[in-house]
Amino acid sequence: MSGARDLEVHLRALVGGLAPGDELAPGLRLAEVTTECGPRLTFETGGTRVHVEVARLAPGRRSAVQTRRLGLSYRFDEAVSPDRRALGVTVCRAVAAAAAGREEAVLAALARDAEMAEETGDEPGARVRAVTVERLLERAEGGRYYTVTPYVGCLIGCRFCYAQSHVAETRALLGLAPAPWGSYVDVRVNAPAVLAAELQRAPPRPIKFCAVVSDPYHAIERRHELTRRMLLALRDAQWTAGVLLLTRSALIERDLDVLPAIANAWAGISIPTIDDAARRHFEPRAAAIADRLAALRACRAAGLRTFAIVQPLLPGPVAPLADALAEHAGSVRVDVLHGVEGATQEFADARWAAAANGDWQRSQAAALTAALRERGVPLWAGELPPELDGDSDMS
Repeated sequence: MSGARDLEVHLRALVGGLAPGDELAPGLRLAEVTTECGPRLTFETGGTRVHVEVARLAPGRRSAVQTRRLGLSYRFDEAVSPDRRALGVTVCRAVAAAAAGREEAVLAALARDAEMAEETGDEPGARVRAVTVERLLERAEGGRYYTVTPYVGCLIGCRFCYAQSHVAETRALLGLAPAPWGSYVDVRVNAPAVLAAELQRAPPRPIKFCAVVSDPYHAIERRHELTRRMLLALRDAQWTAGVLLLTRSALIERDLDVLPAIANAWAGISIPTIDDAARRHFEPRAAAIADRLAALRACRAAGLRTFAIVQPLLPGPVAPLADALAEHAGSVRVDVLHGVEGATQEFADARWAAAANGDWQRSQAAALTAALRERGVPLWAGELPPELDGDSDMS
């Protein structure tokens, strides 16, 4: 996008202006630069991809390696073993060495960009920004699948969402004013056209909509219809490698005139509880549980492959939730809460406080998993259903 594209240039400047394919050190090649889920440099070494996340130094923020003003952390596409952790630190140190003499100039350039945007009328504090992108398909897990994101930021705004801290760091480096998660969104206005062009040359892989940083059907989609127009591009391109959508909204029903025409399309709904009172407390701007189940039912009736994601687990009876999922979802993924994030106040309520506890999450997940198995519901782990990803686990 206009700002994020500039941020990618500045990230490359941190490591000497490297382009994808260039080496930072012998055997350490820059693979890609992304800002979709926070500023990130991805390197390849010895057949392994290492993601280096770049953030400003801040009290309480942990990092593997620090420069004078930046903290560098590492991530891998797969589970991390001790030797991989050592590799992650090594790559972060290489980035830190390259950035040490450049970070002041890069941060100053970012500050100048923010000032220029304000002078030209591009309001830094704008909550809804129209932006453009040069590319849309992001390779995930070493290229096993793609993610696409028509929006960055999510107006559903679940306070426990782990995307918010990553997206906030991108906004901060771009000089945008701080804003609560759920109150801002970047609308990638040219996303349908960019996707249509990329589909003509991209190797066939499954495509996952809005893997982290947004919901493909949050409220602003009614006005801009980016998700719908991207689905039309996939239909017209006759994409057969798989398309997966995951949402907390019932608006997905609007596109049931398009989705069945896309080969191997999957419709997923996030259903963390059967108790709508708990849903209202934690997800007040998401669809009611009854509406989500109705949307899942409609997608299944339209011939789509359906699934449900239960993450995090929110308070509510297990057996009725298992019954509802068994009736409407072709398969289910269950996972636990990974940090309270901005939902401290929500979890502080005595009625729901237990759900913030890791032991409670694991116990509830085990109970739901057992109930689903009793009902014959296929379960899977990983980012994709097993039919789309041969490396996913299914039980």
